[in-house]
Amino acid sequence: MADDYAEARASLVERLRRGGYVESDRVADAIGAVPRHEFVPEASRSRAYADRPLSIGNDQTVSAPHMVALMTELLDPDLDDRILEVGTGCGYHAAVTAEVVPDGHVYTVEYDAELASEAEARLDRLGYGERVSVRIGDGREGWAERAPFDGAYVTCAVSDVPEALREQVRRGGRIVAPVGDVHQELIVLDEREDGTVERSEHGSVRFVRIRG
Repeated sequence: MADDYAEARASLVERLRRGGYVESDRVADAIGAVPRHEFVPEASRSRAYADRPLSIGNDQTVSAPHMVALMTELLDPDLDDRILEVGTGCGYHAAVTAEVVPDGHVYTVEYDAELASEAEARLDRLGYGERVSVRIGDGREGWAERAPFDGAYVTCAVSDVPEALREQVRRGGRIVAPVGDVHQELIVLDEREDGTVERSEHGSVRFVRIRG
């Protein structure tokens, strides 16, 4: 099955490139390297490389690959960046991020203790344990003990970017998040060196609401 999954990943990457969701080779290589089938329930493995969100239990989903790719492209981290993720879920997005920051580290916060424990064990089993740290908690509070971060992203919809995340991302850093209640927009906040913030919008999205 490993060869079958490798072919499925390569096909997925090609579809994402054609769709304009992947432009950088780093992101393409990351999507092609992470075994998404390992992050979804066994009953869903045949659909692991379809470009669609999938249920991971506990009323949560893993985002569609195109959205993971798009958010990673928008984050545009350096190879050694320290990245904060809000919403670990099954750990798939964190693994993709870890692939694009091979000399950095991903710090991820998950509200659901069961999901966090399972994701941590899964990431460790798949070789990401030394590059991804998992914490149980309210992601809106970030992870102050590990700040400052070079960038951050949110995998669940928030009414606005939490102030704690803005405080914990250094000047010159970037935050990517789905923002909104009834209507959600994928936004990027660039924390400028002079203390100002530049906001850009990147299309309508639909994410599970943040919990807690």
